[in-house]
Amino acid sequence: MRFEIDALLVDMDGTLIDSTASVLRSWTAIAEEFAIPADRFATVPRHGRPAVEIMRDLLEPALVERAAARLDELEMADVDGIVPLPGAVELVSAVPAGALAIVTSAGRGLALARLAAVGLGVSNLVTADDVVRGKPDPEPFLLGAELLGVKPSRCLVLEDAAAGLAAGRAAGAACIAVATTHRADELEADAVVPDLSALRVECTKTGLVVEISSAAS
Repeated sequence: MRFEIDALLVDMDGTLIDSTASVLRSWTAIAEEFAIPADRFATVPRHGRPAVEIMRDLLEPALVERAAARLDELEMADVDGIVPLPGAVELVSAVPAGALAIVTSAGRGLALARLAAVGLGVSNLVTADDVVRGKPDPEPFLLGAELLGVKPSRCLVLEDAAAGLAAGRAAGAACIAVATTHRADELEADAVVPDLSALRVECTKTGLVVEISSAAS
């Protein structure tokens, strides 16, 4: 499969980097500190959504902002074990800075801390601090396209979470899902790959060409 585009809009956690251990430690601490019942905690979708929106589903309104701030504090202090996922460094290195934006549900401080921990430097960044409505709303990806000065329909979204893929589709972009945190059959996208190492990026005079390796399944 071949995508001829102007820019890439790439999710961070679960797509470019693996921060699973840090996320689990931080959310476990939050569940304990704010006495979130285990059955409630287990049923609310968390991956790919802004923390404050998740907190609204878990806690009474008076506690939401405090819990979100506490989660940010815990995650900012815990970058142990965060690593780039296969193909992430190669993909970022292959794309001109002006043709790639990271679009994440993390706050800006946390995103910068995690990217620094794995040595990924990206000029264009859209975070939860930049939008009113997070994924699955299209606003983050629409802002990412605007930041790069391209039409959303000329962008390719790379995502690992259902909320992010829904946001990408709603923005009008083509989407490739990476099955790093969910099974391939749980992800709705134009194509599904195991990880970013399955993608080949070529810079052309008119934009980017992204191809899926024939070995990807």
